[in-house]
Amino acid sequence: MQSVTNDKFGPLIAYIVPGATELFGVSQFEPALKSWFAVNPTQAPTIGGFLYLTIASIACGMVVSAVRWAVVDTFHHVTGLPLPPLDFSKLGSNVEAFNLLIEIHYRHYQFNANMLVATAIAYMSYRIKHPATVVWLDVGFVLLEIIFLATSRDTICKYYSRSQQLLMPTPASLGDLSPFGFRRLPFALRRKFGFKFRPKATERDT
Repeated sequence: MQSVTNDKFGPLIAYIVPGATELFGVSQFEPALKSWFAVNPTQAPTIGGFLYLTIASIACGMVVSAVRWAVVDTFHHVTGLPLPPLDFSKLGSNVEAFNLLIEIHYRHYQFNANMLVATAIAYMSYRIKHPATVVWLDVGFVLLEIIFLATSRDTICKYYSRSQQLLMPTPASLGDLSPFGFRRLPFALRRKFGFKFRPKATERDT
């Protein structure tokens, strides 16, 4: 049996685990999916079922990741965590360090943010199938979602700040930014590089 290496661990927690979580919730409505999970103790998982489960988990993980991009990423951006300006011309000599930041921060952000979405889908599926009210389950679901949200915000904040330290833009590269991206630069960064905003000269001024 092959061990889980660092190269495999990132995609495993970012896509397969959230995708399998969503599939497990949807399996409430499809007996074939339950057979893939071998929910029945009398049934052992087959090789074909394991293969189907892996492929389906990856596909569902990609769908969950798209929903996460549209919902969770947007939430973080509009609540004070915009994507920082990065100078990728510096990536050549820093590619290993940048890959390390992805593995230790962004992969964990993907896990927590994707699990936030996948757990919500799985729990809604469970509630549709079992509408009886169990208060402690609802409380546990809400607490788990809060933990996922808080952890995702912490990890993406660390990823943004340390990526910016690694790929800090220079004044020349900042000049190539679009006006929209330029206006989003932190004030401290603009002051550090000495940017000053002056109104355009008019005919009266000349």
